[in-house]
Amino acid sequence: MKMHFCIPVSQQRPDALGGRYTLYSVYLDGLLFCRVRYSQLHRWDEQLRRVFGNCLPPFPPKYYLAMTTSMANERRDQLEHYLQNVTVDPNMLRSEVFVDFLKRVQLDTFSIAAKKAALDIFLPDGRSIEVEILTSDTAERVLEVVSHKIGLCRELLGYFGLFLIRFCKEGKLSVMKKVADFELPYVSLRSSELEDCKVGLRKWYMDPSLDSMLMDCRAAVNLIYLQAIQDIQRGWAKPTPAQRQKLEALQAEDKQAEFLELAREVRHYGYVQLDPCTCDYPEPGCGAVLSVGNNEISCCVTLPDSQTQQVVFQLSRVKCWQVTFLGTLLDMDGPQRTLNQNLELRFQYSEGSRWQWFVLYTKQAFLLSSCLKKMISEKMVKLAAENPEMQIEVPEQGRSKKYHSQQSQQKDYSSFLPRTSKMKAAEGDCDWGTTKEEGL
Repeated sequence: MKMHFCIPVSQQRPDALGGRYTLYSVYLDGLLFCRVRYSQLHRWDEQLRRVFGNCLPPFPPKYYLAMTTSMANERRDQLEHYLQNVTVDPNMLRSEVFVDFLKRVQLDTFSIAAKKAALDIFLPDGRSIEVEILTSDTAERVLEVVSHKIGLCRELLGYFGLFLIRFCKEGKLSVMKKVADFELPYVSLRSSELEDCKVGLRKWYMDPSLDSMLMDCRAAVNLIYLQAIQDIQRGWAKPTPAQRQKLEALQAEDKQAEFLELAREVRHYGYVQLDPCTCDYPEPGCGAVLSVGNNEISCCVTLPDSQTQQVVFQLSRVKCWQVTFLGTLLDMDGPQRTLNQNLELRFQYSEGSRWQWFVLYTKQAFLLSSCLKKMISEKMVKLAAENPEMQIEVPEQGRSKKYHSQQSQQKDYSSFLPRTSKMKAAEGDCDWGTTKEEGL
């Protein structure tokens, strides 16, 4: 699936010969990822084509005369679409030529040298471990270092991820984004401009039943056990009084497997809870607290009369969604490093026989979109396992795996509009292998 790349702004810079060139500010998941020139991307595309041939998306053509404003905007949009589409192929995402270029431009953008460094990784219970890394190490590499230090089985790395997390007052935390495998966590943390932000280790799957895949690894069980305890203490998971009493008894005896078995029955276990936001349902301006997981978006909506209403949106009835940046970025030498203050996620949802748009105004819109994509990929894995005759290209936990079929193949679930990241989900209760364009 496509990554949340966008290029909302560019800057004109003088070159050494007295001319000018354009520097494009590339954002990933709402945070400034790098600044790069067209010529750099063009050389990168040539290198990728030498390895992967013509399976790459089209690259914007060179202009040998001065560009007009409309031509410059068109090129920016084309580069944006190129970055989004080039990330669809998981083999390309893991290739040396792909990763090495993005490592270099991240380091250059923020003037960080490649050197040894110490990085604190925060565990689900709030403790941290220090790991020795290189500033140029990708998230995938850092996760390997962490797993070696805590004894996490290497084959289970795909079930966990590194996240940028804000630790707020009164013990509250806010998950800002999942760090992409090719991202440099050291650089992303130093450049984020987010207060009290840290790199945290959390499980990265939305289907609670996948806990069963980890039960033979003590370190993995301990991680999801600690996260379950913290999620309950923070109110993300919501046990009944009877469940809470039993869980506390199991925790006192450190019976981790039994604790997790009972926890999976708890409402919102394994969900990601977002910070309070606003929505337009059942009327504009309502406050909402969103919990996403297990193929649904659960909303606790505060009505104008201060009463609350629980609303649940099933992912199987979501036709499409899009993330839009509502603000304005200034065309200046130092663009803001985050887009997350003015975001909306709107999705088209089936209610009976009609489709209706719902809008959520949340600074974690990109995270919510990533969670929706993750749930779709997990649904596709399960669908392929249940229908072995199918051929669906689905992301396995930690890698890509191809399932065979004579009927259908994976379709791209994501497309983008200029300055809008638009993610398309499947239509229908079970037809997870198709997408539609209408209504977008």
